[in-house]
Amino acid sequence: MKVETSAALLILLGVASARPGAIKVRKTSAKFRREVPQEHSHEKFLRGVGQALNLNNVDQVQDPVFALLGNAAAAQGAGLVQDLDCLQQRVADQAFTNAKAANDVEGMTNALIYRALERNTAAVGQASVLCTSETAKNPEIAAIQQHQDPASTGAAALNKQITLDLAVQLASIGADPQLALQSGTFEPGQIGDPTGAGNTCDTLDDAEGCIFTQNLLVEDATAAEIDAAVAAASGNAGNGNGNANDNVVNDDECVNEDVDNDNNGGNNNNNNNNGGGNNNNGGNNNATPTTGSNVNTFTGSVGAPPVPIISNAAAAKPFSVNGAEFLNIGAATQRACDVQKNQCANAANSGNAAGVSVADCDQQQQQCIQQ
Repeated sequence: MKVETSAALLILLGVASARPGAIKVRKTSAKFRREVPQEHSHEKFLRGVGQALNLNNVDQVQDPVFALLGNAAAAQGAGLVQDLDCLQQRVADQAFTNAKAANDVEGMTNALIYRALERNTAAVGQASVLCTSETAKNPEIAAIQQHQDPASTGAAALNKQITLDLAVQLASIGADPQLALQSGTFEPGQIGDPTGAGNTCDTLDDAEGCIFTQNLLVEDATAAEIDAAVAAASGNAGNGNGNANDNVVNDDECVNEDVDNDNNGGNNNNNNNNGGGNNNNGGNNNATPTTGSNVNTFTGSVGAPPVPIISNAAAAKPFSVNGAEFLNIGAATQRACDVQKNQCANAANSGNAAGVSVADCDQQQQQCIQQ
């Protein structure tokens, strides 16, 4: 995505007639050129997230569209959010929280897809900055990052992985994982194009989203690849899917863990399902780090010791937990906390941790996530 690059640009914000609270960013002078704006290209997800967010808008964000703009424009509607690089995640996280409290799967679906949408940057081929200062409260949101400009370096592979990660999270809440394909973006623009011409659209009064109605969406994966990613993540088919209240935790490495099933005899070693061939049948409990440094600062050891988070800045995915690799520290932290919880629950159920209950493990997991 592109935004106006002049510091002198005045941005007018108006309430659109298409819906209450809809925000349109307009340029005030013909001399300021950019690729056709696209913050409203996935309009149906913006509207859905707005509805969920407004159930309890604790950060007083004016409209979800601000989080898809560059920071200069985003600041005008960011409410109480200080780190504008995290505005999109914060909006998605709060919307997901509100929808989950209302047992609204559609609302949670909108929040997940919105989190994966591309955000504006200053030039064709420029990737947007990731949120690194905070971790989403909901692990489903923490497992996802925004799509990147399709002309940016490595965008095809990265955006495909984001789509597959999103599909896994959608399946975990009982939504159709194929909806992840709708988070995709446009054909790549031409890097260095002085005219700013591009392949985007931004029709505010198109309730569906012009990227869909104008057939401009470029899907990052195939339906078969989506099914394969979800199958690898779910392992024991049917566990938790379809019920947003099940205690299932998913992350961006396609592993599904249901610790509350540990009480069922014989299932204690099967909670870490097949994540692309990594750590099967409880393998997460025993793997040890090999290279890099441990950046896990959590020290709680109820029922099980903290699980190392290995950082290797030279790796394509710089964080790893027991061999599973992650793009961001938030998802890696979530995995480490989940694995420790699973180890703790196994110890509690087997009697190997005297005085420790599964509830203690759950409490420790929350403390770990909030570190």
